[in-house]
Amino acid sequence: MLHADRSCLMRKYWKVIALLLGGFVMTGAAAPGSSIEDRWLSEKKNAIVEIFRCAGGDTLCGRVVWFRINPDEPNPQGLDLKNSDPALRTRPICGLTVMYGFKAVAEPDRWEGGMIYDPEGGNTYHATMNLQADGTLHLRGYIGISLIGASQVWTRYTQPLPSCPTR
Repeated sequence: MLHADRSCLMRKYWKVIALLLGGFVMTGAAAPGSSIEDRWLSEKKNAIVEIFRCAGGDTLCGRVVWFRINPDEPNPQGLDLKNSDPALRTRPICGLTVMYGFKAVAEPDRWEGGMIYDPEGGNTYHATMNLQADGTLHLRGYIGISLIGASQVWTRYTQPLPSCPTR
């Protein structure tokens, strides 16, 4: 009788080990495609932003690595002309860090406490990011509280990176 109880206990033990190992393998297999640190195409398809770890590694940042300049664009050099600080209006938008301070929260695939700069309007907003199950990135920029704001859905950019416009 003691031998039968011990055998049953060992089978349960191995089942638990197998479930745990299976969970680690499945998590490891899903991780590379689900990382937020990547290149993202904006909803209007007029910019690509690369999300990366900020200096220090605790928060996420994002920089413009490509954007479209239309032929009739009044800013053919792609400078940060709308910035509220006149001293910054001569800096190129390409390479500009436009997102910073995003911190992971307890909810999986969610980052809060960030700021996002909009070079088209020259404004900076509070922001959150959520990596969706379909692989898209949902961003919400807002003033004060998240009810007063706007959202965009970005898609992962996997093609070769186009050249940035130059001065």
